[in-house]
Amino acid sequence: MKTHQRIIELLKTQGPLTAKALAQELSVTTMGVRQHMLALEESGDVVFQDEKAPRGRPTRFWTLTQKTNSHFADRHEELTVQLIDSVIAVFGDDGLEKLITNREESSMRSYRLALADRFGVQEKLEKLAEIRCDEGYMATVEQEGDFFWLLENHCPICAAATKCINFCRSELQLFQSLLRDVAVISREEHIIEGARRCAYKVIPL
Repeated sequence: MKTHQRIIELLKTQGPLTAKALAQELSVTTMGVRQHMLALEESGDVVFQDEKAPRGRPTRFWTLTQKTNSHFADRHEELTVQLIDSVIAVFGDDGLEKLITNREESSMRSYRLALADRFGVQEKLEKLAEIRCDEGYMATVEQEGDFFWLLENHCPICAAATKCINFCRSELQLFQSLLRDVAVISREEHIIEGARRCAYKVIPL
């Protein structure tokens, strides 16, 4: 994988990073990373923000721009929005609701099957994250104290979710139903509301 793409993936999954932190992740020199960042800045893929440090010079953090969305799966955004508009025009809002419910039920069946042989919150979450990664969500699981985070760093259905927020309602309800016997789930960060990622807090019962 090219260094440029690796840098973009690190910023996507970890959020704002310094050149030093990127250099450590990539096992290259800080100077080498700075050269890559200048090139990515010129191409419009990244921007920086200098944050005041306790002492000395400000610390420079790099973040991605909206332009980098094209580097990740988009599920044919334009077609998706057109199809949603068509469903509403032909079948009305009730028709769209039936479509979302059908998608939810279909996902539930396949996810339940995949999680059937997994036990405990962590096992189930790790399998769920694996499935979501295959679907383009760049999902990871992190443990914090006595609870977990299911983090989704990309939304391949962002266009559909922006057009109709019920697609996001569907995602949250799906997770809650899948793990209702073992955990309570809430969404704490939401891409549609401007967050960098979708973050689901998972508290074991």
